[in-house]
Order: sequence, then structure tokens, then C-alpha cells
Amino acid sequence: MTFSDLGLRAELLRAVEAQGYTIPTPIQRQAIPAVLEGGDLLASAQTGTGKTAGFTLPMLQRLADGPRPGRREVRALVLTPTRELAAQVGESVADYGRHLTLKSHVIFGGVGQQPQVDAIRPGLDVLIATPGRLLDLQQQKHVDLTKVEILVLDEADRMLDMGFIHDIKKILKVLPPKRQNLLFSATFSDEIQALANKLLDRPAMIEVARRNTTAETVDQAIYRVDREKKRELLAHLISQHNWHQVLVFTRTKHGANRLAEQLSKQEIPAMAIHGNKSQSARTKALSAFKSGDLQVLVATDIAARGLDISELPHVVNFELPNVAEDYVHRIGRTGRAGSEGQAVSLVCVDEHGLLKGIERLIKRDLEKRIEPGFEPDPNAKPEPSENGRNRGGGGRGQGRGNGQGRGNGQGQRGRDEQSQAPRRRRGGGGGGGGRRQA
Repeated sequence: MTFSDLGLRAELLRAVEAQGYTIPTPIQRQAIPAVLEGGDLLASAQTGTGKTAGFTLPMLQRLADGPRPGRREVRALVLTPTRELAAQVGESVADYGRHLTLKSHVIFGGVGQQPQVDAIRPGLDVLIATPGRLLDLQQQKHVDLTKVEILVLDEADRMLDMGFIHDIKKILKVLPPKRQNLLFSATFSDEIQALANKLLDRPAMIEVARRNTTAETVDQAIYRVDREKKRELLAHLISQHNWHQVLVFTRTKHGANRLAEQLSKQEIPAMAIHGNKSQSARTKALSAFKSGDLQVLVATDIAARGLDISELPHVVNFELPNVAEDYVHRIGRTGRAGSEGQAVSLVCVDEHGLLKGIERLIKRDLEKRIEPGFEPDPNAKPEPSENGRNRGGGGRGQGRGNGQGRGNGQGQRGRDEQSQAPRRRRGGGGGGGGRRQA
């Protein structure tokens, strides 16, 4: 099957061909016809399988085929959890829609709003946005959402993790009740199913990959090491195996900065991206990493969301994530669209409980390795981590706070929400008393 078999317009097929794609991925083969039919959709596929084109192409076709009002109105709204992902979706909409007369724009927090207001004022067909900045501009009457025909929630699972459910509900209240709803998620969690039950009307359901699975094309391995030797081991592996384009995950912003500085001192070019970095600094680092000029990018989970490199060869978990599902998201950065990749995790005695939680989630035992010269101390005792995680085993059971890490003012919401990770509490259950991470 080719894209031309999916009923797409000639203008879209030309754009797809210009991007170098000929064969649709499984999620695209199923999602594109379903969206073109006009009904609601609940779709899940692993990260890197082409979800963005799966909704962008049919969305653009439906807008181009439908009646156009005299003045441009926002007829399609795409919500994403982070500014990086919003920018990625915006690029896809522009690339695939280059031969159509539709107009689109991306808005997110962390930058001044006036250029965004100026871009919106003449009218748009497609708006890609993060929830907080969209609410800010809507409440200031800079954005009219009363003509939206298609609503897309992209990476819906991450939006719920980040505590944006209340913002999403506010946005839904100002949308017209009759519209097409498309919910795309990397995983099908119970929370996603609950949201779908409220939002979607008799949706088509697509699940390309089994819930919380990892791509078979990713070689996964665990290196057991003492916590004090992690940095030395990482530098050794990068140098010994001549790794290039290495995406390294840390739990905290401070940890990302410190690791990037230490690697750079060892003549391994590295930069960090996280929520406290300016948008220009994040864009510069991502651009250098994508082009291959930067060898190592050290990132927090939220900042890396939306990082789209077709053949990223290496992902390293310098620290295991607190939530087991985040492991699936992290290593989903490599092995995309059928290409091979390698995911390495450096695990010390503090993280044995988190590792067990990950292995339970993905239903497989990961290969354990010990690098000569970096043998862990068999008598080492676990210690609490600097961000006070629960070492009991990861996964959803640790609970999440419902606070979004934002102040009451509109400006604070716009600045903070895309740069901070979800707030999680140390025990089970909800509540807003968690410690913010990124």
C-alpha cells in the first residue's frame, strides 16, 4: 500500500513525496481513512511510528475539501503538552500543507505573546497550541475557538501526566459541541480511556502496538554501576564505542546541567535542555543535535518531548525515570519507523526497585551487563535520591499531584506550564503537595 491508495489529494501526495515518504506506517494506514470519514478517533501507537502524519494529512484534506468561511477562522485545533512538540507538529502541518492555501501557526508559553497575537489576528485555519498559552489568549479575546471543526489532542497521556486536564476541560467548554475529536496517545492508560469516554462519540479505535510495549528494533541493556561512577562509565561508553548523537536522560534540571558540563570538560561536546532554559537556548541545542554537530544532548523528560530525529542511534538513561511508563517514552526516541537503535540504562543500587517496575510494565527482563573496570560494589547500600523519589518500583501506583506548578496569574501560567514536569507525590494517591521535577 502507498499513500496514493489512502484517498489523499494530489497536493498532499506531492508534499509527502517531497518529504521522502512512499509507504505509510501501520498507524497511518489505519488512521488516515478513519479521520477522512469524519468520525471521532482514539489511536495509540508507539512513539516514532508516524502519529503526527496520521492526523495531519487527513485533517488538512478535510479542511481543504470543506466549505471555507469568508474570513479565516480557526477550524482545526491541535493541543500538545510541550512547546517542542507543538513546534514539531507545526512543521509537519506546514510541510504537508505547502501546496494548499491553508494557513497555520504555533503558539506556546515561555516566549512573548505579542508576535503570536500578531500572527493570529489576520486569521488562521489551523492552530497548534499548548493549553496554558491558548487559554491566556482566548481569555484575552485574541483567539476565537467557536468555529473549530476538528480537535486533536496529541500526546494526550503526557498532557494528563502534566496536570493539564483542568485546562483541557476549560478549552472544551468554549469549543462548539459538534466537531470531530481525535485523541492520539503513545499509550492507552486507564486515565486516557476515561478521558476518551467523556470526549469521544462512538470513536474508531486503533492500537498499533500493545499497551506499554517497546519497539523490537531497540536493543535494550542495563549496565550495573555504582552511583559515583555513572558519569565515568557514560563517558567511557561514548568514547569506547564512538557513539554520536546520544540522547541522555536525567531526572532533574540541575543534574542535566551538571552532566553536560562534566562531559564537555572531557572533550565530549554536550549541551542540556530543560524547562529553565530559554526557548532560544533550547532551539539552538536541538538544532545542533539534529544536524549532528552536537554529540550529546542531555535532557529531562518534558524537554525531550517532541524531539523528532528519524534515525537517532543512542538513548541513555543516566537515571531511571520515577514513572515506569516514562521509560517507554524515553527509549521510543530511538528505533523509530523501523530503524535500529540502542537504549542503555545506567542503574545503581538505589534504582533496583524502579528497574523491577519497568520490567513488570514491559513484561520482559532486560539484559544486565557489567563493564570491566566499573564493577559495582556488592556491599553498596541504597540511598534516597536528591529529588526524593519513591524507590518502591515506579509505575502509576506512585501517584501524581494535581497541581500544575503554576501561579494564579495568566502570565505565570504561560511561562511555567510547558517548562515543568508533572508534580508527583512520594506516596500513592493524588493531591497537590508533590515536588516539581523536569
